[in-house]
Amino acid sequence: MIRVDDSITPESLLPDLEHFWTLSGAKIRDIEASWKPEDGSPVFTVEGRYTTQGWTEWTQGFQYGSAILQYDATGDERFLEIGRRKTVEVMATHVSHTGVHDHGFNNVSTYGNLMRLVNEGRIPENAWERRFYELAIKLSGAVQASRWSCTDDGGGYIYSFNGPQSLFSDTARSLRVLAIAHRLRHVLMSEKDEPVSLLGRLIQHACATARYNVYYGEGRDIYDVRGRVAHESLFNTNNGNYRCPSTQQGYSPFSTWTRGLAWIILAYPEQLEFLTELDDGELEPFGGRESIEGIMLKAARASADFYIENTPTDGIPYWDTGAPGLAAMGDYLHRPADPFNEHEPVDSSAGCIACQGLIRLGSVLERRGETDAGTHYLRAGLTVLKTLLDDPYLSHSKAHQGLILHAVYHRPNGWDHVPQGHVVPSGEACLWGDYHAREAALYVQRMAQGQPDYKFFS
Repeated sequence: MIRVDDSITPESLLPDLEHFWTLSGAKIRDIEASWKPEDGSPVFTVEGRYTTQGWTEWTQGFQYGSAILQYDATGDERFLEIGRRKTVEVMATHVSHTGVHDHGFNNVSTYGNLMRLVNEGRIPENAWERRFYELAIKLSGAVQASRWSCTDDGGGYIYSFNGPQSLFSDTARSLRVLAIAHRLRHVLMSEKDEPVSLLGRLIQHACATARYNVYYGEGRDIYDVRGRVAHESLFNTNNGNYRCPSTQQGYSPFSTWTRGLAWIILAYPEQLEFLTELDDGELEPFGGRESIEGIMLKAARASADFYIENTPTDGIPYWDTGAPGLAAMGDYLHRPADPFNEHEPVDSSAGCIACQGLIRLGSVLERRGETDAGTHYLRAGLTVLKTLLDDPYLSHSKAHQGLILHAVYHRPNGWDHVPQGHVVPSGEACLWGDYHAREAALYVQRMAQGQPDYKFFS
């Protein structure tokens, strides 16, 4: 269980954050100087150098989005130039990509962040630049929403790259692109010129994920533990019936792959923040504010509690709560995670994602008047972030292109680098982990400095 630091504050992390951004900038420049876009997207490091791994091109937005976040945090215009230029040169195919569920990852991280900076007055107003970013987000949101499967309860979900039978937990955070496109008054045009609400699809997907991928300890099956998350749910596409849990990157459908858990922890507080920007009338056709927010809050709190209870004391999880080697590690939940153990790898990238979700959930609950609960989640998230900002996770080596060490991509496939003399992966970074560490750092830095919250829909 995470040992929450009850004295920690955003302000107390400012010296660590300043050091973090110094290291971050050097690594962004190193990757920019050495990476060729024609080689694909950088995914994870091998012996300290970023390499690609063909599966889907879901990480390129994190590469250029990292430069935009670096500018946001430091004001160094060299990084704005990288983010702007490469978004224009490289990211167009991601806007029109019909084969993935990753639009919120690639396009909100690039076009969305740039549009946000325009809206915040951080980039000088230029009508055509604004319209360029807006058009990209509108199209991306509609393309993402078009990957639609219906469920037998009248709802539906955005299906994963596995096909129309597959509902991934990851996709909950990709909903951000639908949210921004809806705010821009865009819709998906379907057969016979029928307009389809992007807000409606966002809500339906979020509710389906909360219903089928998140467990609540209510007797759904014999492995129904409150807050447990299944990576994937499978459906019969002939009639929309739910069939069973599944996983692509976890150990088992009946254990919890911790990065999938982390996506859930972050996605729902962000969507709850977004819903506060909408009038009640916009939500009424889709069940009404009370019902929608209730579903999201239930999923957010259950998954956050599960993470806190099933993660080592320093806040960094092992890659799956049911990984078989954990049985040989004794009372591993009551001591800090050990990335150098010889049984199971940790996944720092899950910590990078989850810490922001815990902090955002804390802020959501504080605004709703639940001060004690909000403070608890806020401090839990800050505790995880503090661990990531220090050894053995923060990468100080100039020769290593990764920022946050000890990440895992696909343990079952054996894709992750195992150092010589070891039997499990360690010492490497991944692009989504580095990007989400930067997001969390920017969010907390803004909190500490009394600046407006970092929100995707600004």
